[in-house]
Amino acid sequence: MHSPVRFALVLVVTVATLFVASVPAHAEDPGFESLFDGKTFEGWGGDFGATWRIEDGQIVAGSPDSAAPRNEFLATARDYGDFELRLEYKLEAKEGANAGVQFRSVRIPNHHEVSGYQADIGPGYFGALYDESRRNKLLAVPAERMVAAALAGGIDGWHSYRIRAEGKRIRLELNGVETVDWIEPDAGIATKGMIALQIHGGLVGTIRYRNLRIKPLGAAE
Repeated sequence: MHSPVRFALVLVVTVATLFVASVPAHAEDPGFESLFDGKTFEGWGGDFGATWRIEDGQIVAGSPDSAAPRNEFLATARDYGDFELRLEYKLEAKEGANAGVQFRSVRIPNHHEVSGYQADIGPGYFGALYDESRRNKLLAVPAERMVAAALAGGIDGWHSYRIRAEGKRIRLELNGVETVDWIEPDAGIATKGMIALQIHGGLVGTIRYRNLRIKPLGAAE
């Protein structure tokens, strides 16, 4: 036989559990705002007709039946300077497995490319910092042990990426493992620009992005 006190305790715990389950994901991240509403490309610009599409609340590009003809980028209409960006990606590829997240970047006039920093995605490049269409080189490459720790569960499925840019300091974190802590030595490199999602030319498969959230960092941060 259950006592009234015990019944009340069970009821409270049950209600509390239901409440926690009903809280939207990432609601615990104060100061973050969503970059993608899961339904439209509002606030973004890119090749919506042939390259980018929305599926199940995800931003998707690519096909398992054909290779991406060239690099394409879906870019924010707004520029960001100091910020922390959090997102998740899923890379499924038969060939040419590569993608990335641009930041502090600009579109090259009359061209499909963009120029700026890229948090790289792909075998041999996971968690690395690349300079796209500017210096055209890897700026920082994580040690193999770091990548192994970040991808201990395998490269398939969803992975979290954290990009934090503060002044000249750039930090990348893949699945909770910091892979890059870079101090930009060139005073001429821009510290503000758009954020863009990449599908790399030659990719046979799909790249998916979801849960894109950003927190602008001000002087108080």
